Amino acid sequence: MTTDQHPPSGSTFDSGVPTAARVYDVMLDGKDNYSIDRQVAQASLEVMPELKEIARHNREILHRAVRHIAGEQGIDQFLDLGSGLPTARNTHEVAQEADPAARVVYVDIDPLVSAHGHALLAENAYTRVVTADIREPRTVIDHPEVRELIDFDRPVCVMLCGILHHILDEEDPDGIVAAFRDAAVSGSYFFITNFTRLGDAPESVELERVLLSQLGTGRVRTPDELLGYFAGMELLAPGLVPLPLWRPDGIVKDSTSVAARFMTGGVARKN
Repeated sequence: MTTDQHPPSGSTFDSGVPTAARVYDVMLDGKDNYSIDRQVAQASLEVMPELKEIARHNREILHRAVRHIAGEQGIDQFLDLGSGLPTARNTHEVAQEADPAARVVYVDIDPLVSAHGHALLAENAYTRVVTADIREPRTVIDHPEVRELIDFDRPVCVMLCGILHHILDEEDPDGIVAAFRDAAVSGSYFFITNFTRLGDAPESVELERVLLSQLGTGRVRTPDELLGYFAGMELLAPGLVPLPLWRPDGIVKDSTSVAARFMTGGVARKN
């Protein structure tokens, strides 16, 4: 059953306009998407059939990064920007396994995220879902529901997991990251993953064309561009790497495939 039949009551959205959150939901075999989202997903899969595997890699690194930051670094505040629709093993579930009092605020521009998130988190006092646009970082930082849980005078983990490639160059992704970095105190962490341009895989360029034409977003950036997001911060080992290679739980059987390399990610600490 999809949201074509059962849109959540009280939400405001246009089912004829695709969103990154719902296209990602399709890639994760979720049910909270519309036919237009499935059309964009299918067009993207025709260019890069590995995208569903890539989406799984992105969820898996999220689990490992949050577990490390909460469990080993002792961070108990998480601001998950461009969080997408709730799915298996969300940020708050991983963080609160390490620390039951960990506070998590999800932020997404798609009101469907808020509609489903509020239902999921109705009884979780340490988690909020906020509808806001990360292209207006000050609005997010000053949002009363964000401030209710996130104390920016204490270290926080700012998560930009698979969202900056949906920010166009003219929307200044570097400036967005800088605004959140400036708002965070020393000892805070930034977790970022992003589509990466592969010189030996022309489909990475074609995928960008499809996403920009059908979704309106989807910039595939170079490794040097992605490293710029971590400017002024200390990258934790192993640095900015293909997603399966960031502190894997076991042996990575194939790190050379497009599925393994198309997204890269890393965690950095603000000193």
